[in-house]
Amino acid sequence: MTQRIMIVDDDTSIRDTFEHHLSRSGYEVSTASSAEEALQSVAGIDPALVITDVRMPGMDGLELLGHLRSKAPDIDVIVITAHEDMRGAMEAMKAGAQDYLVKPLDLDQLDLLLERCFKNRRLRRRVQQLDDVEADAYALDQLVGRDSRMIEISKLIGSLADNRAPVLVRGETGTGKELIARAIHFNSVTSEEPFVAVNCTALTETLLESELFGHVRGAFTGAVSDHRGRFELAGAGTIFLDEIGDTSPQFQAKLLRVLQDHEFHPVGGERPRHTDARVIAATNAPIEERVADGSFREDLYFRLRVVEVSVPPLRDRRGDIPLLAERLLARIARDLHRDVRLIAEDALQALASYDWPGNVRELENTLTRAAVTSRGPVITLEDLSLGEAVLPGAPTFRSDSDGQSLGSMEREHVRRILEQMGGNKRQAARVLEISRPRLDRLIVKYGLSTSNPE
Repeated sequence: MTQRIMIVDDDTSIRDTFEHHLSRSGYEVSTASSAEEALQSVAGIDPALVITDVRMPGMDGLELLGHLRSKAPDIDVIVITAHEDMRGAMEAMKAGAQDYLVKPLDLDQLDLLLERCFKNRRLRRRVQQLDDVEADAYALDQLVGRDSRMIEISKLIGSLADNRAPVLVRGETGTGKELIARAIHFNSVTSEEPFVAVNCTALTETLLESELFGHVRGAFTGAVSDHRGRFELAGAGTIFLDEIGDTSPQFQAKLLRVLQDHEFHPVGGERPRHTDARVIAATNAPIEERVADGSFREDLYFRLRVVEVSVPPLRDRRGDIPLLAERLLARIARDLHRDVRLIAEDALQALASYDWPGNVRELENTLTRAAVTSRGPVITLEDLSLGEAVLPGAPTFRSDSDGQSLGSMEREHVRRILEQMGGNKRQAARVLEISRPRLDRLIVKYGLSTSNPE
């Protein structure tokens, strides 16, 4: 497709030179002798790029740039400036111009600049397409649930759209805490900025600090070059700190400074760096108990929970399970390219009666396995592999009927996954979506045994 370019300049010779050169280069060129004329014709011409002089009678090029940025932000703008007008060039770049050309004009430089602009334009459109797909996945209407608590969470996410308050998301493993964090980000005014997720227990304390804050060359063995940390990469977007309750007091002190002063020091660095990133933290740990025993800083706890979101476990919103299962199955079938469209009624009843100690994550894993093994377009009771919980008359894991504690449910879930993985800890950690060190701690905590140390 031929790229359309508009030239805006009150100098006829410059307009003619541009039009002749660019037309020979294969571009579709239109011209305007003033900014006012350009604004009147831009909608009908729909150029991909406008090249405008800064100084013109009437409306100048910077004013034209401002109008284009507000009315047609998809149009790129290059400004033309004289040597003595470099201040105007800087103002143009601040106002959103792609670049500028300095008189007298160099046509070879123009060709390189246009090539770069159109390449950047293609990349931006590709990134925008990917961002739109990702953002759609976390739109408010994608949060499944009729339960009153989920509705309140959706309202809260909406209210967080126009502020930068830190958020603490709480809930059991697998309840979708990162999903909530992403929904907050993609429904906020900074949704075009990066969303950066970090699992705080997947890294040692030294590596976690380097990963978040970056390091300078020579800071430690192996630091052969400067490294930008996640806070710097997040820009004015969102940084999501998962399992914040399991971090060390030393790391907590450094994170507290980031929240208080919006500054951090790269490992080995002397000068602080600024961050505008919003912090969303998540935990499934009993963090108040850790504050009480001194393993988690009380001042950091209050800094993080300016806004608190508590995600209910799946067993406490059983009415949402059929709807959630059908939504998950549709996505799973699409990703696996499987023609699996429905869940049998008795299978839905079994899903709703099961307690799901692994919550939504376990439900998704169960449906994925069922979609792979199903022999037809309908998920049956036998495809679910929920064991005794799906048999008629068999007892379920309902915590409201047998008094089972959260700890015992977590133990049973970890034990069952280890058993399914043949005792392979690496595979079990992957299925549970936790780090190997955390799995090792749970094995010791609950006195579980495994025959495979891998």
